[in-house]
Amino acid sequence: MDLNIGIIGFGARASLWNEAHRPGQGSRVVAVCDLSERSRADARAALPEASVNDSLDELLAAGVDAVMVLTPDHQHATVAIAALEAGVPVFCEKPLAVTIADADAMLETARRTGTRLYVGHNMRHMPAIVLMRRLILEGRIGEVKAVWCRHFVGNGGDYYFKDWHAERAKTTGLLLQKGAHDLDVIHWLAGAYTEQVQAMGSLSVYGDIDDRRDRSDERMRDWFSLDNWPPASQTGLNPVIDVEDISMVNMRLGNGVLASYQQCHFTPDYWRNYTVIGTEGRIENLGDVAGAEVRLWNRRHQGAAPADETFIVPEADEAAGHDGADALLVAEFLRFVREGGATETSPVAAREAVAVGIQATESLRGGGAALAVPQLDAGLVAYFEAGQVEPAAVSRA
Repeated sequence: MDLNIGIIGFGARASLWNEAHRPGQGSRVVAVCDLSERSRADARAALPEASVNDSLDELLAAGVDAVMVLTPDHQHATVAIAALEAGVPVFCEKPLAVTIADADAMLETARRTGTRLYVGHNMRHMPAIVLMRRLILEGRIGEVKAVWCRHFVGNGGDYYFKDWHAERAKTTGLLLQKGAHDLDVIHWLAGAYTEQVQAMGSLSVYGDIDDRRDRSDERMRDWFSLDNWPPASQTGLNPVIDVEDISMVNMRLGNGVLASYQQCHFTPDYWRNYTVIGTEGRIENLGDVAGAEVRLWNRRHQGAAPADETFIVPEADEAAGHDGADALLVAEFLRFVREGGATETSPVAAREAVAVGIQATESLRGGGAALAVPQLDAGLVAYFEAGQVEPAAVSRA
């Protein structure tokens, strides 16, 4: 029997409906809720048999088996908590929330109600990242000691500075909104969470552009073009722009690993480069999609040298977003709704990415001081590490 899925928010990440709507194959989208008439019209066109309205209460009362929260970031906590309180399993798009308090409240609600919570950190399913993690777990570079990530956000002007993403009130900042992916991956590859963070950043390019307009009734496909170049020539930016377009972060993780993350929204190219250095070598990705290379050095060399081994990122489902990761992500969520059990994504890890992004943002806006990352309640950590089952219950089984 198909799971009945509700979608809350039919905007930029609404494409995930394609992975959730598989009538006769295990799941179907039966209801959509969005406050925007444009989004409701898009939902009706995409899913003519689904119920489409602007009432969260009505959607939650419609007998759905699970919901996917795909709203703008600042609405995640309110919507997800309402669904969890109603006993409806939740898929929440990343970042989990835009404040640490809201992220913690979401985890606390999931535990108190016993309702399953899943977070959409799809990069844990991306073939390039999975390959790098496998090499680390196989011990190919020894014990990890450093992780560096450079994120060239070549589409930044179109993706993040023409709508709500450009506003602190709705994102906190792009170190959280965009960086949550990479902060989570850094933690995953390093095997620990950040305890101390320091950052610097600025609004270096897009803040100087005066051509602004309200695009609330538009969608990114209405304005995106690779011809929108160079960055300073962009037009029609969001009326409010108060987030940084370049940031640099240093982190000290709980296991002693040192990490850094650099994010720039006005580069000509768009990809992520990870370097992981261990006690017996290092790995680095050149490209992050199918066919890209992950290079491994584990012998001593004089100067720059070809990699000792090269691994090709495997092919993925080209029809699915994010190099096939979106299909794997939604499939894991649906399996989790049905069966529970372990998942590659983690609400605790999602909370830790939020906490680092927020503390890094506070650091860069406060003079670059090193700040501690608030710890999550140990009971919550234990609950989610046990697969969203009370640890005592696991031990009695």
